[in-house]
Amino acid sequence: MMKRRSIAAALFALAAVFIYEQPAMAATCESLASLTLPNTKITSAQTVSGGSFTAPGTTNPMGNLPAFCRVMATLTPSSDSDIRMELWLPMEGWNQKFQGVGNGGWAGSITYGALATALRRGYATASTDTGHQAPVTSAEWALGHPEKVVDYAWRSEHEMTVQSKAILKAFYGMAQKYSYWTGCSGGGKQGLAEAQRFPDDYDGIVSGASAYDLVPLHAAWIRLAQVAHKTEASYIPPEKYSLIHNAVLEACDAADGAKDGLLENPLKCKFDPKVLACKGADGPNCLTGPQVDAAIAIWSPTKNSKTQKVIMPPLLAGSENAWGTLAGPLTDNQPASRESSVAINTYKYWIFKDAKWDYKSLNYDKDLAFAYKADNGLNATNDPNLKPFFARKGKLLMYHGWADQIVPPQHSIEYVAAVQKKTGAAAADSLRLFMVPGMEHCGGGVGPNQFDYVTAMEQWVEQGKAPTEMIATHMTAGKADRTRPLCAYPQQAKYKGSGSIDEAANFSCVAQ
Repeated sequence: MMKRRSIAAALFALAAVFIYEQPAMAATCESLASLTLPNTKITSAQTVSGGSFTAPGTTNPMGNLPAFCRVMATLTPSSDSDIRMELWLPMEGWNQKFQGVGNGGWAGSITYGALATALRRGYATASTDTGHQAPVTSAEWALGHPEKVVDYAWRSEHEMTVQSKAILKAFYGMAQKYSYWTGCSGGGKQGLAEAQRFPDDYDGIVSGASAYDLVPLHAAWIRLAQVAHKTEASYIPPEKYSLIHNAVLEACDAADGAKDGLLENPLKCKFDPKVLACKGADGPNCLTGPQVDAAIAIWSPTKNSKTQKVIMPPLLAGSENAWGTLAGPLTDNQPASRESSVAINTYKYWIFKDAKWDYKSLNYDKDLAFAYKADNGLNATNDPNLKPFFARKGKLLMYHGWADQIVPPQHSIEYVAAVQKKTGAAAADSLRLFMVPGMEHCGGGVGPNQFDYVTAMEQWVEQGKAPTEMIATHMTAGKADRTRPLCAYPQQAKYKGSGSIDEAANFSCVAQ
């Protein structure tokens, strides 16, 4: 009998290693509405039943959610601040961790989808509108409101993080054991801002396709619209994108050992679009002279024409199917895409403060110098000195799609190189970059583009297991049709020479 009891006790103790002890609630959800915090007004605290939740302004409910305490608050760190945030607290099954989630573009709203994803994993999770309520493309609110731009640039995420931790501690009666940040594009930029400015906020930061240098990046976006519409003849119609993409694959696909429709490293692809030049009249299977010139320009960096200094790296071979994002059609003589509107709003309302400013007038020699001065580094999260963050064992996991049609892939590679140079050995222990073949901006594309970076980060922070590879999956109609290892850069996946090219097991991570 004693032996059985000893075995049972041992099994129970082992289980306790893997199951967090659930705290007794120190407060009810609704009582959080009366909580007093600096520069914070809690406007609502309500229990939401498990099941589905329909976010404000939407009609499609998000399902499979556990019951949670929904806390809404307004933060006012400056006299002109109006930062709206939400914190979702699991009523049961809290994993004793906190996750902040990021935004995109000029933000202007809570990121509800990311909150739902984090909640399903047991996280207490928070999001902010970054200090204004407006469409994601609009920066009109920035006119005459420099403090609101500070909120957008970095202050809103920090204030949200600090107040969220205070609220969850009041609710659960204990602080979180670990804090994580996840975000892509603008959210990736926010994550880097946290690491650079507030190294104590998060234990682990996931930064995808980081748009970390707003002034030159948005100038590059505008350049692509200028290139596409230099003349009426320059425009490459979307029906020709696949023509260019297929020609790129024909030239470069097999170079990595597997002809699989993916470029493992587009930097090694040398392709001249002149081979597609029309021999006679324009047609669906060739490019006119002006279209060839436009393609060459899209694959070229944004430069200062006098100094030849590179302002922003180019889009790379493999991105052609999505060129319409920044080099697409016009509506009312203006670039029609969301991202083009984001960039144009930057220069209209924040840099030049002129609602009549025309994107075609942007000059990369004189206007960029003015733009850097106007922004004064506010929206540049490019500081490579992560020594304070690394010193407290903070981990930074970055990822970027090689086929990104919005933020050039080399942008992340360059930042990682700068951090490695600045921090030395610390970067080897605390920084990883994963480049994703065939993935477009933050997802999508023809390559495997779904991977569990949250688990990778948890294992790194909590168990000291640094990620060397992650398995990515491509889905078609809800079914997985290809898996592939993502390798810690500068390694890349190489086909072993046998077996299906759609199975990750047949690839290994090797040095380039």
